Amino acid sequence: MTHEHEKPPSTGMLMVVLFLGVLMGAMDIAILSPALPSIQADLGTAERDLALLFSIYILFNLVGTPLMSKLSDLFGRRTIYLIDVALFAAGSLGVALLPTFAGILVARGVQGFGAGGIFPVASAVIGDVYPAERRGRALGLIGMVFGLAFIIGPVIAGLLLPFGWRLLFWINLPLAALVMALGFNRLPRARKESPGRFDAAGAVVLSVILAAFAYGASRVDTEVFLPSLLTPFSGGLILLALILIPVFVIVERRAESPIMDVRMFANRQIVFAGILNVISGAMEAGLVFMPLYAVAAFGASDTNASFLLLPLVAAMVVGSPLAGAALDRVGPRVVVAFGTIVMTVGLTALGFAARFGLAGYIISTMCIGIGLSALLGAPIRYILLREARPEQRSMAQGLVNIQGGVGQLLSAAVLGAVASSISEKTVAYASDFLVLAAVGAVSVVFAFLIKRRASAP
Repeated sequence: MTHEHEKPPSTGMLMVVLFLGVLMGAMDIAILSPALPSIQADLGTAERDLALLFSIYILFNLVGTPLMSKLSDLFGRRTIYLIDVALFAAGSLGVALLPTFAGILVARGVQGFGAGGIFPVASAVIGDVYPAERRGRALGLIGMVFGLAFIIGPVIAGLLLPFGWRLLFWINLPLAALVMALGFNRLPRARKESPGRFDAAGAVVLSVILAAFAYGASRVDTEVFLPSLLTPFSGGLILLALILIPVFVIVERRAESPIMDVRMFANRQIVFAGILNVISGAMEAGLVFMPLYAVAAFGASDTNASFLLLPLVAAMVVGSPLAGAALDRVGPRVVVAFGTIVMTVGLTALGFAARFGLAGYIISTMCIGIGLSALLGAPIRYILLREARPEQRSMAQGLVNIQGGVGQLLSAAVLGAVASSISEKTVAYASDFLVLAAVGAVSVVFAFLIKRRASAP
């Protein structure tokens, strides 16, 4: 990459730009849930259709992630990061203005597409600008954003909803304008001198794979899990995605500048990190079942059950920057091994929390939060920044998003099937967390396969 003789950006203000951009994208997910009843009442939308507001965002987020990541490797971080923020703002404006549910779904797709590039490009910027001994701390601060968003989002929603749900999306516009104004002079302008021909074929095949898998997995009926896998709109689309994977590999091996360089997977550390990342996505999906477990096991109201997630989120907010700082001191193997062990212990205890009482439930969730903070975000991204070549950084960071999304979709389908197969709900949700604990035990094994130092290039 060329650097156009630019001075190194101020890392303090640069971190503000990255932090605000990621917070904007993360908070949009957390802020939507409290608004759903208002959206339904205003638009007269069927309750089952409200889930489309989430699924279309996730679908376009997955498709946008590899595309924007590759474009930032080719054309520079600043250009693509600002485009991503602008797309997110345009989608937010559409949600705030469009009168029909169909139009709002299109706008949510634009939002998701733009957000797909914000986090991986931000992580790649950290790899470009920060020296190796400071990357962990910087990634930890960015990773903290997601826990923070799930604390701030519902609070902001509570304050603004009395004035109309559309105001929740208007507030993205001044925030996006601030990020773009600050980022224009502070984001690195480096770009390839000769980016080469864009890998259009690879982009199309990968987009079809991700779209088919995401839509197919979201259509799995957890109450009739196996029969639903035999339908064309769930199992058929998942099968299509699997069939296209070898086609994608062939296309990428022939591409001049592949959208996803499959040679990365010759590095075993990247493969191990990918497995851990899919598992961490599975754990994230399991968080959805925690309030349901609290309702079934302890008779908590829906509102109180949601508040019982706050100890877990607080543990993640505190743990993420600490895990990032530890990465710089002791390396990723110690951090990830600690996180997977604590998370697995917490999940196992949560599976038996109905016997331990509410205090046991809260302590278990805090252990899970601490474990996830040492696995999600900073540690996996740190490994990818360390192992991938500079020209692959954003591409590798996009891969983190894709793998996490795959883990979430698979886990949601499997856990939903387990819960639906057991009539007694306390036992059903406890079984979900014991299944996750077993998966967590597998992650411990892979954590110890992570090297202390980077592999030789």
